[in-house]
Amino acid sequence: MRLSGKHPCTIHQPREIIELHDYQARTGSNCAKSLISLLPSAHTPLTNKVQLARHCSPMDINADKQPVTKSGWRTPASMVLVQLFTTGMILLSKVSIGDGMFIFALLAYRSLFGAAFILPLALLFERGKWREMGWCAMGWIFLNGFIGYLVPMSLYFYGLRDTTSSYAVIFLNMIPLFSFALSLVFRMETFRILSIAGSLKIVGVLLSVGGTMLISLYKGKTLRLWDPILEHHHKEQQTAQVASNQLRGTILLLGGSFTFACWYLIQSRVLKVYPYKYWSSMATCLVGGFQTAIVGIILRRDKNAWKLGWDLNLVTILYSGALATAARYCLNSWVVAKRGPSYPPMFNPLSVVFTILLASIFIGDDITVGSLLGTATVIVGLYTFLWAKSNEVPDK
Repeated sequence: MRLSGKHPCTIHQPREIIELHDYQARTGSNCAKSLISLLPSAHTPLTNKVQLARHCSPMDINADKQPVTKSGWRTPASMVLVQLFTTGMILLSKVSIGDGMFIFALLAYRSLFGAAFILPLALLFERGKWREMGWCAMGWIFLNGFIGYLVPMSLYFYGLRDTTSSYAVIFLNMIPLFSFALSLVFRMETFRILSIAGSLKIVGVLLSVGGTMLISLYKGKTLRLWDPILEHHHKEQQTAQVASNQLRGTILLLGGSFTFACWYLIQSRVLKVYPYKYWSSMATCLVGGFQTAIVGIILRRDKNAWKLGWDLNLVTILYSGALATAARYCLNSWVVAKRGPSYPPMFNPLSVVFTILLASIFIGDDITVGSLLGTATVIVGLYTFLWAKSNEVPDK
């Protein structure tokens, strides 16, 4: 409400009007909006929540706290779907790569299709916000596409080619550990080693690393539980190739996970410069797709490597773009809004369990005693780390 400079309340209460405007802008409070319109005729300053309590309901007063709301069974069901989408992407990508699909073609098409699926969401929820994307934001998005898609995804998928899907999925779950290490290096968060949360973080990291080493170094007895539905051709040759490239694949997977962790730091900067998540995600997918396409064309100019047919490769690309990119992003964003940012990571270890079971059922990956023991150790370590991380927030 615009106030005239001659109004008697303007001399005594300009600060109150400003603070109420600020409070209403932060909270969307209808009560504060009503008080703003009534303030020029009021006789008592109304500036803080104690005074607003006489006019507003408790829910309206605490609106700026943004309480986490519960949605019953829908939030955990959404997170289980997200992990199933991730599992399906890994299994389909493993089969497509094993059948000879060029990795950079897979990454380029997947990213471009992902941008196409996210674009309607950006137009629906952030209409017209693309006009606010300046040169600074475009520069950060270009770097975001390079560090967040081109480098980590190429390293990860080449590591997936050299190993098994049930082994590669573990490294996706180790990204929070790398992010924690980078946060300590760049002093983005404090680490109190003598506190309970700090000690549990160390235990979680040691268990996760130890579980990964156990899977790599110890196989044990192979458990023949069922016959795979999709039997690979030349399975013995592929098994020998995986065994000989295990070290190289592990190094590539570690590099991909570490670069993913670096991407989280850049993503936080992108959202500060351009705080529209759908448009920034769409632009990142678009830029990342063109970057991978350029690198792929430099590495392989054979037209046959870039052709798409009505086969499993096309299914992999569409699935990765629609479900593993757009749908997963929307579900994660919705759950974060309902339950907070510490809730989705608690379900990440489920992708390990799903991948081990489904990879054994569909493509015949071996389940060994060492893989089961190592996977259980990694899951316990991750849950320990994430629990300590979530319980450290109130202390701050």
